[in-house]
Amino acid sequence: MSWLNSVRNALSFVSKKPASEENLWHKCKGCGQMVFTKELEENLYVCPKCDHHERIGPRVRFAQLLDEGSCNELPSPKVPEDPLKFRDSKRYADRLKSARADHADRDALANARGSILGNRVVMGVQDFAFMGGSMGLAVGEAFVRGVEAAIADGVPYVIFTAAGGARMQEGILSLMQMPRTTVAIEMLHDAGLPYIVVMTDPTTGGVTASYAMLGDVQIAEPNALIGFAGQRVIEQTIREKLPEGFQRSEYLLDHGMLDMVVHRRDLRERLASVIGYLTQSKAAA
Repeated sequence: MSWLNSVRNALSFVSKKPASEENLWHKCKGCGQMVFTKELEENLYVCPKCDHHERIGPRVRFAQLLDEGSCNELPSPKVPEDPLKFRDSKRYADRLKSARADHADRDALANARGSILGNRVVMGVQDFAFMGGSMGLAVGEAFVRGVEAAIADGVPYVIFTAAGGARMQEGILSLMQMPRTTVAIEMLHDAGLPYIVVMTDPTTGGVTASYAMLGDVQIAEPNALIGFAGQRVIEQTIREKLPEGFQRSEYLLDHGMLDMVVHRRDLRERLASVIGYLTQSKAAA
């Protein structure tokens, strides 16, 4: 919101402009061009000018991929909040409160039961807009609950990753979620169920070092940033210039770290195809 609009809204005797007027246009983060918000929505939040895939949250992702009427969201798990009583420039409890005021979810990972072209799944979606999608107790617990729901239903678990890494305000407790989610994936495998990862921009840090790289099938959206440490940190460590496009999904595909890079418009059909193949193979076995 601009300074002028802030002043306008603060004055009771001035008629307020409808909020919708501020959302008519969206500036693409890829090419910098202005795009009609309605046109962007209709194009699955992919820029029609440069094909840049904008970041989207759980509600939009569920609506795009799950069959109409099949979505049933799992309740957000309750975990200890601010267990370390952490404070930097701001109290962690205040940061959580602020993040929740702007989002429908209590934390950065939401799960839902549903189906994709008739194939039943449990789907988890990380929201980078919620504190950078950072992985703390709540994200780890939500991941485990999603896997448990998939095992109970006898269906695959599909996770969409988008994270800046572990949540530093929870210290070692956030790092403990790495082995914890890994054990949950082993439980899914023991049940003979597929685990499918779709990496979106960005997927970094401890999330990449744990459940993001353990999928039976590894998928990514085009030009997604995927890695552990940042490019600048790596270059300073090895004292070499990294290749063009390093840590982007196409580069990782060329070097064997991904199975496929799929455009958002094709993702629903591709996921249905992969899930159908894996579940039919399980039934045949």
